[in-house]
Amino acid sequence: MIYQNVVSAVVRALAAETINSAGGCSVEPRVQAGKLKGEISGKDAALLADSIVHRLLHAQLSPRHWNALVAKYSTHKGRKVDSIGRLIAVVQTPAPKRFTQQAVLVWAVPQQTKGIQRKIPQVKAPDPRENEREGQWDWRNRAAAAAADRANKNARALAEVKPGEMIVLAESNYDMTNWDSQGLTERTYQRWNRAIKGALEAMVNEALVEAQHMLEAIGVLFDEAA
Repeated sequence: MIYQNVVSAVVRALAAETINSAGGCSVEPRVQAGKLKGEISGKDAALLADSIVHRLLHAQLSPRHWNALVAKYSTHKGRKVDSIGRLIAVVQTPAPKRFTQQAVLVWAVPQQTKGIQRKIPQVKAPDPRENEREGQWDWRNRAAAAAADRANKNARALAEVKPGEMIVLAESNYDMTNWDSQGLTERTYQRWNRAIKGALEAMVNEALVEAQHMLEAIGVLFDEAA
């Protein structure tokens, strides 16, 4: 299994847990049973790879980095809620606890603009490599396009998995004036909120860098320079 980029790998790895939970059991026993019969392929093979990446990242990333990725990218309601709570405890801010709780929550659960429909992330295939001789890079260009197509199909499938398990917040949660009772200026609230979001995004970026190093080391990221 080769992932288009580190974000695609993280999203698929976290989605694997959601899909396994929706199915009521882990994919690995089913896949391993199929492997003994020489049947492992297609979706089962891809899901097993995603599950292995999930296990690797969970084991090797620091708790704060793991929780940042889960809070931002996971659609597993229980895991997401747990990670949000853990991030609230570690994010450094001068804001009061109530404000911090709400700021982290709405960062992890952005406001929906159309009902409760999530925006489905779409992966764009890299620009095709130009052939210096006929057919030189055709196979690589096809592979890159196919990888992007698989990632997009997985994202669409995931959006349909247990939509009732999504976290949906009331509109009032996104109004910063409800996050604090001191009646301070909007400028103060905006400053606190920007600082909290900045700290959270920094954690996510650090986590993605660490994850990329791990996945490059085991050779599962698409190498455009190859």
